[in-house]
Amino acid sequence: MGFREMTTITSLPPTAATEASGTQSAAGRTCEILPRPHATDEESDLLEVAMGPHHPSTHGVFRMDVVLDGERVVKLKPVFGYLHRNHEKIAEQTTYLASMPYTDRLDYFCSLTNNWAYALSVEKLAGLQVPERAEFIRVITAELTRLQNHACLVGFLVQDMGASGTPLMYAFRERERILDLFESLTGARMMCNYMRFGGCRCDLPPGWLEQARRVVDDTPRFIDEFERLLAENEILMARTQHIGVMPRELAVNASITGPMLRAAGVNYDLRKVDRYGIYDRFEFKVPLGEHGDTYDRYMVRVLEMRESVKILQKALATIPEGPIIDPKAKLRGFRPKAGEAYGRIEAPKGELGFYLISDGGPNPYRYRVRPPSLINLTILEDMCLGQLVADVVIILGSVDIVLGEVDR
Repeated sequence: MGFREMTTITSLPPTAATEASGTQSAAGRTCEILPRPHATDEESDLLEVAMGPHHPSTHGVFRMDVVLDGERVVKLKPVFGYLHRNHEKIAEQTTYLASMPYTDRLDYFCSLTNNWAYALSVEKLAGLQVPERAEFIRVITAELTRLQNHACLVGFLVQDMGASGTPLMYAFRERERILDLFESLTGARMMCNYMRFGGCRCDLPPGWLEQARRVVDDTPRFIDEFERLLAENEILMARTQHIGVMPRELAVNASITGPMLRAAGVNYDLRKVDRYGIYDRFEFKVPLGEHGDTYDRYMVRVLEMRESVKILQKALATIPEGPIIDPKAKLRGFRPKAGEAYGRIEAPKGELGFYLISDGGPNPYRYRVRPPSLINLTILEDMCLGQLVADVVIILGSVDIVLGEVDR
């Protein structure tokens, strides 16, 4: 059953521009913008606009060079690199453990899942085992991270449409409750630096599980409130249905992952595919879209929040006692044997992977990050061709990017 049926919403009929968008992609890619002195009359009608890198709708220091025919997009070039921080080369010059805080600064909305992906890669490289209690803590913190990331994405998306800040403030209200949990566990609200190779840095403080259960049990009521406010709003439907369509073939060929891929109807979730950690112990569904448009990308995230609640409720109810780190894990003087490893997880924005090569020394010989925000941005032009310039802002918002991992 599709989202539109599940929410008793009838899809809006495609507009003439939507029906033409399939041919616009091919036509738009061959549109050459000649120098103004030699431009033909037809080409001189095209307008080149630079959106960003300090435009409020670009969600950070990101730029789009857009070519418009009237208000229709005929060409769009994403421009990256304004926030480049040399993350990979810094990691190759420091120890494995010292790189853990740097991962916090990639997707700074999702510090704990960044930690997990990096720790998983090092654990594969060194052959370390993770105690059962630590695996439960990792799942709990990762799904809490997914909840606050998706809630804020929906809030930002609606604000990009020109709505007042009310939905975003609702989302931040819930995010604050989750960040309170992270702060009491790790000592930090956003840059948590919590995972360690073979487990976690510290155990749960007294009363933390009870506080987390209250937050999780209240979340379905928040999601219901959010959906009543947004899902059947005719303005939201008009601005998102049949806007920014991404065909499933394009999504697969471009290596798109996460909610964007699943919104295109591709059933691919690393929690099911790789079953890393202890995800094989939890029953949850993988929400899929039918049209691959902005509305489906919105609904996939709302439904994923509901599935995360199911995982959290079971994990919080069944977490065992025991150690939280592999006793064989040697954090100081850590030197894994020579080899290579790739660790990946289903981060809130898609597949986040770390590729490491060890030469037996105290720091990686090669350190490479596979960030979902960067990969998912590569088809922005395909989704925007033929759309109105006002829709470009919404399409970009539905991708869900953080520039920290785009310009890693």
